[in-house]
Amino acid sequence: MQIEQLYHLFMQCNGVTTDSRNCPKDSLFIALKGENFNGNKFAAKALEAGCKYAVIDDASCLPSGDDARSYALVDDTLTALQQLANYHRRQLATPIIGITGTNGKTTTKELMAAVLSTHFNILYTQGNLNNSIGVPLTLLRLKPEHQLGVVEMGASHPGDIKELVDIAEPDFGLITNVGKAHLLGFGNLEGVIKTKGELFDYLRAKKNTTIFLHRDNDLLQRIAGGLNAFTYGQDEQADVQGEVTGNSPFLSFRWKYQGSTQDVSTQLIGAYNFPNAMAAVAVGLYFGVDKEDIGQALRAYAPQNNRSQLKQTESNMLIIDAYNANPTSMRASVKNFYEMQADDKLLILGDMRELGTDSLAEHQDIADYLTACGFTQVILVGEQFAQVKHPFRSFPNVESLIVRLQEDRPHGKTILIKGSNGIHLNQIIEYL
Repeated sequence: MQIEQLYHLFMQCNGVTTDSRNCPKDSLFIALKGENFNGNKFAAKALEAGCKYAVIDDASCLPSGDDARSYALVDDTLTALQQLANYHRRQLATPIIGITGTNGKTTTKELMAAVLSTHFNILYTQGNLNNSIGVPLTLLRLKPEHQLGVVEMGASHPGDIKELVDIAEPDFGLITNVGKAHLLGFGNLEGVIKTKGELFDYLRAKKNTTIFLHRDNDLLQRIAGGLNAFTYGQDEQADVQGEVTGNSPFLSFRWKYQGSTQDVSTQLIGAYNFPNAMAAVAVGLYFGVDKEDIGQALRAYAPQNNRSQLKQTESNMLIIDAYNANPTSMRASVKNFYEMQADDKLLILGDMRELGTDSLAEHQDIADYLTACGFTQVILVGEQFAQVKHPFRSFPNVESLIVRLQEDRPHGKTILIKGSNGIHLNQIIEYL
């Protein structure tokens, strides 16, 4: 089936779904395949549940007779999803801001969306739907009434960002930062830099584009050559200048642009969120959002889903950052916790995943940093931390830690909880 024919079917539907358990009436079901599932086998069920059409790539699942009219047979359903999203994006021609980075891209995306939503009808990535499936699904939610799109793009292997920008075709771009993450897939830091830089490479080859650039980041400066940049940061040469004014525990900062200054107190934990907030300020100013609306949007934003959340329990104050972790974000969180004004600090840190052959060295580096900071109350969780040298309490998994917490619960402490999502540190919250 040609993309124009598939688009004709899409335009008759109320959205797209890839989950046969979630089939809004008259939606388009696209039967994706994975290592442990085959959506083709659930196409009939999706149609029964309310979908108007089903896109499949297995001819054996195609019924005979009139029932076949509700099916579209393609060579590959994932490719069809991506091509359909790109075709739809081109039809609407909505200006799109592409955002990627090692750390902070989801928070920055949420802050940008909060700021831009004060003046525009925008579409933005929900949650972390930022991969080869999530980006097309985001684009297929675009409506004619949307004035801007903010599309988050994630990567764990070389070429991932190129694939996503070729689908989304962004008009603007922002890379939050580049650091050590997914080294198992990238091989080394240079692999990360090259892949994240594929967003800038795409924009460099496209006319009339602008990037939003963190002026203080030397790596980003290095890969931004030849691009029209609207800059932000502490550097006095930045278009939008800013400085941190408070961090105990919530971030406060001041920004200045064309002689106008504003102070903002946020609900974000950590000075490491300063560049994320400044990025949102810069994007807002570039698109003409009123400075007061920018400030109000940033003050009102509250992080969710275990991303730098502050939680007061009956016994302790928790800083929960257990959604993800890599060496760059872990060091930033520990440094921020060290500088924070708080009594009786305890750190509970989990393994950092997907670091490949560098894993033990990176975990040892974090353990050494903890010692250098003078922390004594530290609990490390995971097999990687268990294999490096350190003087702290260590548990092989979260289950063994929970057993200990049931016997000896901490009281009156400020606790940082940080680790990769796969370590499941979110499970200990109820015991703190």
